[in-house]
Amino acid sequence: MSLDPLIAAWLEESKNAPPPASLADLRAATETGLRQLHGPMEDVASIRDYVLPGEHALIVRAYVPAGADTSSPLPAIVFAHGGGWCLCSLDLYDNPCRALANATGCVIFSVDYRLAPEHKFPVPLADFYRALCWVAQHAAVLGIDAKRLAVGGDSAGGNLAAAAALMARDQAGPALAHQLLLYPALDFAFDTASYQRYAEGHSLTREAMRFCWSAYLNAPAEGSNPYAAPLRAASLKDLPPATVLVCEFDPLQDEGAAYARRLRDDGVAAQCVQLDGMIHASIHMPGLTPAARGLFDVAGLAMRKALGR
Repeated sequence: MSLDPLIAAWLEESKNAPPPASLADLRAATETGLRQLHGPMEDVASIRDYVLPGEHALIVRAYVPAGADTSSPLPAIVFAHGGGWCLCSLDLYDNPCRALANATGCVIFSVDYRLAPEHKFPVPLADFYRALCWVAQHAAVLGIDAKRLAVGGDSAGGNLAAAAALMARDQAGPALAHQLLLYPALDFAFDTASYQRYAEGHSLTREAMRFCWSAYLNAPAEGSNPYAAPLRAASLKDLPPATVLVCEFDPLQDEGAAYARRLRDDGVAAQCVQLDGMIHASIHMPGLTPAARGLFDVAGLAMRKALGR
């Protein structure tokens, strides 16, 4: 398909914007710019913040979907937001998490993991995995079904979700029912065909991804660590089934598709769905183009099928 025309117009309007002068400016611009694309706020049944005790007080925000029958345990997704490990916030992802809860019928536990470069690998992953373990251990109190617990995330958050699934397998951690990976960053490499096609001009660029990886990793050698780059794992056997969504006009398209293929090759049920006409970060774009709602439609159908009773 061709690029969504409303996204194409937005890209044209944005192309001459001056680059932020600092990481602080980039963070501020990202918070403001993406929020403007969200569209109307969705109502949910409830939102509650939990503060996990420990040396670092980690916040996990729970979204119970509208109309949920809370008389019985609900399925749940522990979710990591995107932003190249160094951008975005719990608050920026408020509306996307509301929409994801309503679409999937799952309680969404959004994790406020610490950001790079102030907190490099493996700190963001350790925070997310800690939250995952806490949710699994407190399932009864939280009103969720520990047997219908998934991990999810978009972009760098998809990276953390996939890495956490690997950790859970390797360390006898929580038994996960599914992985929901939205245009995930899964490999420390910049040479795929989709990187060649969409290196620039489609919002996320190859140079931006180089910057994000450099912010996250302490040294390039860590890019071969499967907990940093899950596509580098020697084996993907015994991982939970996965739904991988990739955007058609996204440098990360090929690595998401490759991960789904490798899962299937290793005996794990996995589907990869392309979001036609979409660019990276389309979870934020329902207010820009109605077609962006397709992400929630696909994710919702997949998760209701995977985590239904």
